[in-house]
Amino acid sequence: MKSYTEYFWFNTQKRIEYIRITDKVREVVKKSGIKEGFALVSAMHITAGVFVNDNESGFLNDLDEMLERLAPMNAHYHHHHTGEDNGYAHLRNILVHHQVIVPVTNGDLDLGPWQEIFYAEFDGQRRKRLIVKVIGE
Repeated sequence: MKSYTEYFWFNTQKRIEYIRITDKVREVVKKSGIKEGFALVSAMHITAGVFVNDNESGFLNDLDEMLERLAPMNAHYHHHHTGEDNGYAHLRNILVHHQVIVPVTNGDLDLGPWQEIFYAEFDGQRRKRLIVKVIGE
């Protein structure tokens, strides 16, 4: 078994943004030379996340609306007593989670027909890192 790792940096223009990263992850898998295994894709910050879903504007709007209902941006959070204003972003990280594991088959991502990988930024406009680690044979 072997592994291959690459890091990506994001500094979004907006505070909340969803970035399709399927092609970046696919390229890492191809560079790894691993034919059978898994790709771990993980946001390395507590106010960002990674998810797999449809790349369709209606869905992304629905996601925004759901997250705003569950963790509203302008709500009062205990976390804000520390001088921060991003309590919502920490909660949204928990809701979408910080990482996904995607199967690798025949040297490529083994995704379903509509599945895409996204980096979810919830407290952007600053530099954050993402790791892609491919493990297998």
